[in-house]
Amino acid sequence: MASHGIARASGPIVRSEEAQQKELQQIATYKDLVDLVNARIAEKQYTVELLGLVTKLLNENPEYYTIWNHRRRVLSALLSAESPEQSQNDLIQGDLQLTFALLRKFPKCYWIWNHRDWLLQKGESFLGEDAARKLWSGELQLINKMLHADSRNFHAWGYRRFVVSQLERLVAPENISCSLTESEFEYTTKMIKTNLSNFSAWHNRSQLIPRILNERQADTTTRRAFLDSELSLICEAINTDPFDQSIWFYHQYLLSTLSPSCPPQHLIVQTLTNGERQSYYEHEMEYIKDILEDETDCKWIYEALLGLAAAYLEVDAGTGAVTTKDMRAWLGELNRLDPLRRGRWRDLERTLKL
Repeated sequence: MASHGIARASGPIVRSEEAQQKELQQIATYKDLVDLVNARIAEKQYTVELLGLVTKLLNENPEYYTIWNHRRRVLSALLSAESPEQSQNDLIQGDLQLTFALLRKFPKCYWIWNHRDWLLQKGESFLGEDAARKLWSGELQLINKMLHADSRNFHAWGYRRFVVSQLERLVAPENISCSLTESEFEYTTKMIKTNLSNFSAWHNRSQLIPRILNERQADTTTRRAFLDSELSLICEAINTDPFDQSIWFYHQYLLSTLSPSCPPQHLIVQTLTNGERQSYYEHEMEYIKDILEDETDCKWIYEALLGLAAAYLEVDAGTGAVTTKDMRAWLGELNRLDPLRRGRWRDLERTLKL
């Protein structure tokens, strides 16, 4: 069995006696360090020396979230002590360097990202808004590097959204063009073109769309053109790789904005008649049917067709463009291609009243 293209070992690893003894010694040393740190924390010995011990411990095990809490206690005490501003800056910069080094080795560790967030907020409290603005700007550069190394790191994408919100907040009040929505939208386009199979980039794009339309003060014509452009983009992606589920999820999102039940704040086009919705659904259905002719073993196609059928029936006045026979056939293919989700297909069958 493989995970992300890396085959798992077929059996247990047999270690030599020497290797086992070395491992036991490392465990004993690690436990002694944990006991020492916990004892110093209990005694509230919040010193630079203790900070060094915590650093050593976190380099061994950054997933030990309690130790991150200990580190914040020590740092808070050191930052609050009477000392020149440079010392406070050195403490914050030192921890930023530490977390950056750890993120390079453990890019998906929640506690490292959380600590970095805490550091920057502390930086604003102790160093002021001008320094904080520089720190947050530097964070955006860091995230660019992280996403260059792994464009699908959802931790980095989530953190990016937070960093952008902080930068927008800290922009000088006289600068009315403080929104980064346009540049972030362009960034998602760049990342999607680099790798279509990027769930986080597609998701980020969907989060930006309501804001970008509002900030552009888009009228109905502009909104329709925008929707058509996004549908064209995703259809091109589907044609490139119909087996990529991240693409289908974004397609599903776009279609959800056409539904009469879509919340007003999420609508792309705010004024659509049922007849116009039907036209959109029919266009997408025909396009996907064309792809189906060459990709009959792609389950995502059948799921999309059934989703479109359900959406079409919600607004259909009885034209018969979607037949029960078609839907049963698509459902049968899903049972064939993905039998492990048979219960899900049964639920879908009941929902569609097939």
